[in-house]
Amino acid sequence: MSSELVRVTLAANPAEAETIRGLLQTEGIESLRRQTDFGAGTMDGFSGGEQEILVRAEDLERARELLDGE
Repeated sequence: MSSELVRVTLAANPAEAETIRGLLQTEGIESLRRQTDFGAGTMDGFSGGEQEILVRAEDLERARELLDGE
């Protein structure tokens, strides 16, 4: 990803984050997930807890439309 990354949504856990990322991927939108500070430490060193879903700034509007069900 070459441009600025912005948060499109938060997921409650890694499984939910991957479901969201799968939806975005089917529409050609690349994304990353990153554990939030709030989620850090909730799983004793494992990647658990709240996750940010990041997309390129130019994909943000379309990603929001998809996630809002429009």
